[in-house]
Amino acid sequence: MFDFSFPEFFLAAVVALVILGPSRLPGALRTLGLWIGRLRRNYYNVKTEIEREIGMDEVRRQLHNEQVMADVKRVEREVQAMGEEINRIEEPMAETPDRPVAPRDENGDAEDAKAS
Repeated sequence: MFDFSFPEFFLAAVVALVILGPSRLPGALRTLGLWIGRLRRNYYNVKTEIEREIGMDEVRRQLHNEQVMADVKRVEREVQAMGEEINRIEEPMAETPDRPVAPRDENGDAEDAKAS
């Protein structure tokens, strides 16, 4: 939020010491710390109240649910594509004859034909 480098912080501390003096500086720093703490708490409370009012939790939950549903649909499409691929592979296998085919020799003739 605030980008203070060490030399800038040191310069601010020296200026505060010169202006306030060594006796009032600890009390001023303590008061400054209390105010910063109050500002942070108030900021957090306002932020929480605004998020609650506009329903950020519900929006986050809905976005998460939509993402999950998109993932489920993607997986369903992949499974369906795999099922179609399996069916395409099984179709030629279903058309094969049930009885065994006679083995062929090197010339491509069936061995049963030689026996007769």
